[in-house]
Amino acid sequence: MASHSSMNIEKLKLVVLVPLFALAGCSPQVELSQEAPSSADLIFIGDNIITMDDNVASAVAVIGDRISAVGSREEILAMRGETTQFVDLGARALLPGFIDAHGHFGGVATYSALLDLSSPPVGAMENIDDIVAAIRNWIEVNNVPAGDLVYGVGYDDSLLVELRHPNRDDLDRASTTHPIVIRHVSGHLSSANSLALANYNIGVNTENPAGGIVRRRLGTNEPDGVMEETAMGLLPGTGVLVDEELGWRLRREAADIYASFGITTIQESNVSTSYVEALKQQALEEPFAVDIVTYIMGNPLSDEELELVSHDSDYSGGVKIGGVKFTLDGSPQGRTAWMSQPYNAGPPGVDADYVAYPSYDPDAYRQRVDRLLERGVPVLAHANGDEAIELMIDGIEESLSGEEMPDHRSVIIHAQLIREDQLDRVKQLGIVPSYYAAHPFFWGDWHRLSFGDDRASFISPVKATIERDIPFTVHNDSPIVPPDIMRLVSITVNRLTRSGYVLGPDQRASVLEALYSVTQGAAYQYFEEDEKGSITVGKRADFVVLESNPLTIDPLQLENVGVVETFARGKSVYRQVGLN
Repeated sequence: MASHSSMNIEKLKLVVLVPLFALAGCSPQVELSQEAPSSADLIFIGDNIITMDDNVASAVAVIGDRISAVGSREEILAMRGETTQFVDLGARALLPGFIDAHGHFGGVATYSALLDLSSPPVGAMENIDDIVAAIRNWIEVNNVPAGDLVYGVGYDDSLLVELRHPNRDDLDRASTTHPIVIRHVSGHLSSANSLALANYNIGVNTENPAGGIVRRRLGTNEPDGVMEETAMGLLPGTGVLVDEELGWRLRREAADIYASFGITTIQESNVSTSYVEALKQQALEEPFAVDIVTYIMGNPLSDEELELVSHDSDYSGGVKIGGVKFTLDGSPQGRTAWMSQPYNAGPPGVDADYVAYPSYDPDAYRQRVDRLLERGVPVLAHANGDEAIELMIDGIEESLSGEEMPDHRSVIIHAQLIREDQLDRVKQLGIVPSYYAAHPFFWGDWHRLSFGDDRASFISPVKATIERDIPFTVHNDSPIVPPDIMRLVSITVNRLTRSGYVLGPDQRASVLEALYSVTQGAAYQYFEEDEKGSITVGKRADFVVLESNPLTIDPLQLENVGVVETFARGKSVYRQVGLN
């Protein structure tokens, strides 16, 4: 099985970290496509080309949508014709296009049209009064008629002064004539005002659904407005606010947002088969410039529906089905991640032995993952807490028991609180952890309160994963946080919390290792390592041009490295405003 092993990482260090002054005087043997014509469509020249493979390069040539040659200036400039587009990089760096290892493309699209209740650095909310004021302002500015739903997204109790969720009483201060629903930054909790609860018949007789909790006013059975996990389904979702025409326009704009961060392959996870078919149809009418890999949400499907889900080998208009995703538990920042040992600090009113809970029937997951792997359908499973991760691993192990190990590449999505013993099982079973490596900055200080320093310091244990030679990726889980890959790389490398504390210094990745996880590593996760992830002859001409070389700057400045231009399939799909 291919992997981005530690041996490959060491080889990359030797190749990519060659002093830049040496590159100007060397003439590496050019790698050419055997069928390459003499004239290139696009040529890059520069001393900061990071190929992410074994090649040292000062020039790259593209013909059509493929990389045609990688090597020295002299040899590749011989391919320059009258119509060749020529890019002199100067001090800028050229890398393979970034690959989004996990996220929700449709969420990025939809959220852009909704009321943003995020806290800094994403938004401006610092307390509950700010949220109430923002809702009132939204109603006034948009002239929202009484009775119409108001929907806000991104509030974060861990960053509000009150350190709690806004409840129905807080939201009633914003309006009693508009139903109001606001969604937690994690996407795993929501809060509603009294009118919204009444409109959807949520009251003292409403029972907790399987895999979710309706939070109650202390000492009563009266809902306080906050809904956890599957209980969110009792309230309306964002889809009620976006019609088909608006949704299509927002998705086009979202693709541009991703491209502005250097991303050339996007993930669209937790979606229905009908949504994907509509997306494909729209994409055939007007193809996306970048690729979108979709994963069908397995939890709500019947057995018969799940049996009909497969995966695509090719893209249709830039869209394909990559497999199926299950959600097994909640979120650590929402304190609903399913743990084997109690939280140090859990939600209000819980017992001292609180460990949260599964959000999906464990037996159903085991049975269903077995049938999917038997059919060769790739599987992702959202699992944050170590007990949910144990379930995810058990399901894979039981499915593969007694068989020759297939190249299944099942993915643990987030894998935040994975244990060392679980990493050993992951390696043995060929599972790929995709770490939500943005967590140390965004919620690292909160995790220290929730789980204690020992457990919190081992979230997203990238270095322990590399030391075991386990393929892995990192992701932003957008729209939970913006799809900013360079900030993700910076957090993976530095692991600084908001307070400036280094959370788990022994789990910091090198810059090269972090870049590998969003290029070659992510291509491997998608079974696309022969097509993407490195600047290699024959692969797709997907590139990102950065303002400076991330390998030669102060690692603390990584998040400030801007994206200058993004190329997908050999065409520019994003260009920095004002770029000459």
